[in-house]
Amino acid sequence: MKKTAWIFSYKLKENVKKDYFIEQTKNLHDEIISKQKGFISWEHFLDGEVWTDFVLWETEEDAKKATTAGQKNEITKKFYACIDLKSCTALISQLVKKY
Repeated sequence: MKKTAWIFSYKLKENVKKDYFIEQTKNLHDEIISKQKGFISWEHFLDGEVWTDFVLWETEEDAKKATTAGQKNEITKKFYACIDLKSCTALISQLVKKY
């Protein structure tokens, strides 16, 4: 069983402020994602207007199961309402080697 990462890249909708988005991310992290089996960490990176998130999981199974966590929850809806979904790319990738 190998560590697995969700890797998301996206832009925010034009009317969404950075501080508001970070607040929504923290809510999603604290109330839903961090409570899922195998969760390790969630990091935000920003390059200009492009956000990249690395969410680490203990196993690929944990990562895949967590993709449906909180689907109909208001906290999840508020998070995704911030994102320009047309700009979003997503990968679920297993760790091969750490240097």
